[in-house]
Formats: sequence, structure tokens, C-alpha cells
Amino acid sequence: MGEFREAVTKLLAEACDGSADALNRLMAVLYDDLHARAVAFMQRERADHTLQPTALVHEAYLRLVDQDQARWKDRGHFLAIAATMMRRVLINHARDRAALKREGAIWKAPLLDEAASQEAPAVDLVALDEALQNLSAANERLGRIVEMRFFGGMSIEEIAAVLDVDPRTVKRGWRAARTILFDQLGGGAGT
Repeated sequence: MGEFREAVTKLLAEACDGSADALNRLMAVLYDDLHARAVAFMQRERADHTLQPTALVHEAYLRLVDQDQARWKDRGHFLAIAATMMRRVLINHARDRAALKREGAIWKAPLLDEAASQEAPAVDLVALDEALQNLSAANERLGRIVEMRFFGGMSIEEIAAVLDVDPRTVKRGWRAARTILFDQLGGGAGT
């Protein structure tokens, strides 16, 4: 596992230095991980969603390579930025769809209890994004925790490494952020 992390870190450094080949190799190495996160994420979407996990990963990739000033420190940092890109792709897709249909994009979003076995209630993705923007404005760390955990599917430990904090801090932040978002969304964010 250490060799894998070192290889990824080396590719990240080369990609940051402008090597398109390194970025392509990096995506090949991390594609399965990103795709698995996109699949899990898209399972929360409505059944008739037109964006597929592969398209989500590819759109996020295009946004990642379009960044001129990207400086990825390590795999976790890269995945955190990829989570941001996936979020932006999904929000833009939801807004475009809502503009066409004049209705919000509805998600099954278990923000409050991920382990709940019952069906999660529906959440308007655009409203969730607005609530997350408000949360981020008030507390940037909580906003980043939600983005990495909910949109990026990152573990508590991965988020702690990216933020350089103790995992307990991330757990507390995750609980606090879910409560705030639940309140902002009028109690419709989870059970």
C-alpha cells in the first residue's frame, strides 16, 4: 500500500508540474476509486437520472485538468478536489434540469443517518447546495467535511488526513454539519 501511495504522490507532483501524461496515468490509477464513489453517489439520485457514473467521473476529470493552479498534495487531497468537481457537475446538471422542467432535482439523501436501513427521504439537490454554501460561509471546515463525505464518499480518516485534524474532530464536525443542514432544509435531509 505504501508503494501505491508513493506512486500516486509522484504522479500528482508530475501532473502539478504540467505533465499531461502523468495526469492521464493518475486517472488510470485512481479511476476505479473515483468510479466506485460516483456509483455510490448516483445510487442516491432519482431512477431516471440522465447522468451516469462514468459520465460524472469524466466530467469531473475534465474540470480537474482544466485547473491551471492545481497543487495536489496527495491522494486524499486529489479525491477531495474531485469531490468538489463531482458536486459542481451534479449541481449544474440539477439546475439545468430544473430550468427545463421547472422542478428541483430530488435526491434520496441520508444526511442524518447513513446507516439507516429505511428509505431516505427525498431532498432537492439545488436546495442542498444552497444550504451547503451557507454552511461553508459560516464554517468553511464543516462545509468541506460535508463536501468530502457526502459528495466525495470519503471516509472519516481520509477527510482527517486532508484537513490535517484528528478523526474525532471530523466526526464531530460531520454530526454538527448534518444537524445544521437538516435545520436549513426544513427537516427534509434525513431521518
